[in-house]
Amino acid sequence: MAQDPKGGVCRKPLAKAAKSWDRKRSSTEGKRDVRTTSEQMRAWTGPAVLSYGFRPFFLAAGLWAAAAMVAWIAMLSGQDVLPTAFDPVSWHAHEFLFGYLGAVVAGFMLTAVPNWTGRLPLVGWPLAGLFALWLAGRLAVSISEVLPALVVAAADLSFAVLLALAMTREIVAGRNWRNLTILALLATFILANGLFHWEAARGGNAAGGFGLRLGLAAGLMMIAVIGGRIIPSFTRNWLVKRGDTVLPAPPMQAFDKLTLLVLLGALLAWVGWPLHVLTGGLLVAAGLLHLARLTRWSWQRTASEPLVWVLHLAYLFLPMGAVLQGLATLRPELVGTAPAQHVWMAGCIGLMTLAVMTRATLGHTGRALTAGSGTTAIYLLIVAAVLSRALAGVWPAWASMLHALSAVFWIAAFGGFSLLYGGLLLRPKPAA
Repeated sequence: MAQDPKGGVCRKPLAKAAKSWDRKRSSTEGKRDVRTTSEQMRAWTGPAVLSYGFRPFFLAAGLWAAAAMVAWIAMLSGQDVLPTAFDPVSWHAHEFLFGYLGAVVAGFMLTAVPNWTGRLPLVGWPLAGLFALWLAGRLAVSISEVLPALVVAAADLSFAVLLALAMTREIVAGRNWRNLTILALLATFILANGLFHWEAARGGNAAGGFGLRLGLAAGLMMIAVIGGRIIPSFTRNWLVKRGDTVLPAPPMQAFDKLTLLVLLGALLAWVGWPLHVLTGGLLVAAGLLHLARLTRWSWQRTASEPLVWVLHLAYLFLPMGAVLQGLATLRPELVGTAPAQHVWMAGCIGLMTLAVMTRATLGHTGRALTAGSGTTAIYLLIVAAVLSRALAGVWPAWASMLHALSAVFWIAAFGGFSLLYGGLLLRPKPAA
């Protein structure tokens, strides 16, 4: 044991040894967690689709996005295809925002949170039970005409509430405090769904009510927060592999936080006072700030890899939608509210979720992170769907044809995703 100059025991070597041992123990425990997670997934001998959260929910999201659009077209043509108590527009809006997006959020969080916290993923029959609740919600809303409104709301909300509780437990247990923001947005999303059900039960225009706007605002903030982390990071990783020295600005700098605060204020104003002139000004300002934010992420250097540039293109729809929504408030004779809202819903949410689902599926099933021609095609189909829907508001004489084209493009995109990625989601990951 070393002596210090004053003749006492020197504590520094002991302190260094203790710190070294702590580092080794932490490293060992981290490795043990990873090993245990892998062992738990390998120990599952049931269907591969239940071996990880992204598998059932991404596949169901793709199938539901296409199937719900087919049902929506039938409703528009006057066919009574579903015994739902919701009016056709409200059913369509609800099932995209809370049905489809709810499934994507679940698949993303069930996959990302174990990575964030180092804790075990939900696997097997517990995962199957959560997925069954999502299916029960879709069924309850679709046949809500023959069920009490409270039963419908409970069936639909139970899935999201259970998901939020499970994710809260994991984040708190893993002390992953930075992602409490995502939990707060998920809680807001659940509240919005409850408001939507309440407005629909009262016989109001739920598709134009507080619930839809609040749910859409929560979804957009999720994209702004999570996209602000993953887009510059994924872009940087790809550029570094190519030997490029011009890299994106690091995520979540002071400017990014400013843009998020302005967007939050603008969206809250839009939820509460969608037609106020101040809301219009805030939305335009938020849109311009997020456009500037996007320019800091080296988007112009990503043209050769669709799996990267699609993230930038999807994010572009967020500021575009904000500016158009602001102009719809300030100059309604120039821009309609519905086309602006579809830029957000179909463009930003539709394309971003498709981009995340394709990338996560490739990465977690052991495939190369590059987009083939089929994947590129489904990205472009979503863009075509958004443009067709937006042009319908500009050229009213062609609106019926453009609406039909938009629906066809949408169905082809998500049907294509289901065909291209369904096998990857259903089959086990190849052995390394």
